[in-house]
Amino acid sequence: QVQLVESGGGLVQAGGSLRLSCAASGRTFKDYRMGWFRQAPGKEREFVAVINWNGRSAYYADSVKGRFTISRDNAKNTMYLQMNSLKPEDTAVYYCATYADSTDESYDQPEGYEYWGQGTQDTVST
Repeated sequence: QVQLVESGGGLVQAGGSLRLSCAASGRTFKDYRMGWFRQAPGKEREFVAVINWNGRSAYYADSVKGRFTISRDNAKNTMYLQMNSLKPEDTAVYYCATYADSTDESYDQPEGYEYWGQGTQDTVST
């Protein structure tokens, strides 16, 4: 069992930055690939980024590539999402999750993730 808690969301103007954190407890954090997803009102949950267990490999959705950076600190059991050059279309609830290695689902599919945080709201104003 893994418990995940996101923090760092808020209201920011377009062009600004936010840094999200995902604190994990329970089973060994470094055993998991970790991902960020987001969900805007009326839309499906969509993939944002994923990072492997040691932080040396990461993949991003095209919509955030070059603006967002995913990272992790296994010593602190925490994952981060640095979001720069934010746009109004980035407004969503952001979730962190652990990737289930036993799954056949691709890393960009929410069905492949086992444990989820409660989400943190990010709002980007014009």
